[in-house]
Amino acid sequence: MTDRPLRVVLADDQDLVRAGFRVILGTEDGIEVVGEAGDGERAVELVERLRPDVVLMDVQMPRVDGLEATRRVLGAPGNTARVVILTTFDREDYLFEALRAGASGFLLKNASPEDLVESVRIVARGDALLSPEVTRRVIAKFHGRDRTGTAPAHRPPELTDREYEVLVELARGASNAEIARALHLGETTVKTHVSRVLNKLDLRDRTHAVVFAYERGIVQPGDGRG
Repeated sequence: MTDRPLRVVLADDQDLVRAGFRVILGTEDGIEVVGEAGDGERAVELVERLRPDVVLMDVQMPRVDGLEATRRVLGAPGNTARVVILTTFDREDYLFEALRAGASGFLLKNASPEDLVESVRIVARGDALLSPEVTRRVIAKFHGRDRTGTAPAHRPPELTDREYEVLVELARGASNAEIARALHLGETTVKTHVSRVLNKLDLRDRTHAVVFAYERGIVQPGDGRG
């Protein structure tokens, strides 16, 4: 485990937003803002050059928007940065596309300073920032729109029966504790199964397990726990 600070790049076309985030993060031990960008093209350039751990990425920016910038950042060879989308939730269609592009979650622009700091730490350690339940609602609203029928489920052949059950529960928005109760397992066992599911399916985190399950018809819009 390295003692170096977490390196963050801020990408937002509003100077005041970047300044506020920079001040908040700059007061925290173990976090360093290493670059700022006012547009998506500049953000991609900074990430390639600075190799940050986390990128806070606005969606609506000039030259290249945050969605395309996210695709470029996460599709670059050797990239290890994780992207958090900055949003007001007024464009949920963008949010779903950002998830598909590989973003690790969303952060509201009016989030508290504590939430901002915690978001950086959460995604830096490899976890998804957004709860599966909230992700499920976004996906159900937009991926399920205009469907005329129910897509047949595509079961990943690499998963065991138990791992498939865990994937279904993940996609329904269940926490590890809820999965443990539903499947009569210990939470440690559930955590192991979740890790195996993510590894076998080459998914970045739990959020992308939800995306995977919806895209393959494993769960349907309206299915779940809420």
